[in-house]
Amino acid sequence: MIRFFAPALLVFIPASAAIAADPPATPAAVVAAAPASAWRAIAAENLLVMTIEGGKRVVIEVAPAFAPRHVANIRALAKAHWWDGTSINRVQDNYVVQWGDATEKKPLPPGLSPTSPADYVRSIANVRLAITPSPSADAYAPKTGYVDGWPMAMDGDGAWLPHCYGFVGVGRNVSPDAGTGAELYVVNGQAPRQLDRNIAVVGRVVEGMAHLSSLPRGSGELGFYTADEKTVPILSVRLASELPEAERPHFQVMDVASPSFAAYLRLRANRKDDFYDRPAGGVDLCNAPVPVRAAP
Repeated sequence: MIRFFAPALLVFIPASAAIAADPPATPAAVVAAAPASAWRAIAAENLLVMTIEGGKRVVIEVAPAFAPRHVANIRALAKAHWWDGTSINRVQDNYVVQWGDATEKKPLPPGLSPTSPADYVRSIANVRLAITPSPSADAYAPKTGYVDGWPMAMDGDGAWLPHCYGFVGVGRNVSPDAGTGAELYVVNGQAPRQLDRNIAVVGRVVEGMAHLSSLPRGSGELGFYTADEKTVPILSVRLASELPEAERPHFQVMDVASPSFAAYLRLRANRKDDFYDRPAGGVDLCNAPVPVRAAP
């Protein structure tokens, strides 16, 4: 059996802990004022750089801690340049943008890991990770929070990444097929959280989401492009770690255990500034995304 985490103690950090004194009045102001210590670099081996028609760049951060076998396959596919010459084949309004091999005949590189529905949820019983709990109830999970820069839903000993806007999942056929990682999609509308634990979520778009969300909608069933509609060519997909240093993108994610994130999360749930008259008193897990920025 594959072990995804080393045994240790699960640590919970209250979202209200260590809130900075007199924080700025808006979440955006908190992010802008966050010190360098509140950010950590995203590793180059966790960044996929996809270039689509017109030279437009989309950068995706993958989450190996939550989807280790799928992410291993995605890295192998990128190293094999498998997506070069494939296309974006589906754009369904308020749902997903999907890409891969439209012919479904392109041979996959050797050595991909087998996957199953068991990969959709990870065990948290023996994980040493600092979890910042969400201050609000969730309709799809008994507990939610933030771990290592990612939003996380939890149920007993299980944990999974949610289907939030901009998050990337793995296309599959009917269960027990769980997909290899060759067919990917990104959420381009209201979070379809009913998909949680039914499909592998493997990452999120950190740059270039506008290039995907603004694409023409497909008129075929489920938003697939028909034979009369033009698919969007994918020119290349590379791991940032394989690019020359001068061409690598560099991004940082906010430390979810930092005072800056605590202040940001509190204001997301209790906005009260010149524009807001009535604080909501809560925030959906997907409406408090962990801030990501280009590295200074």
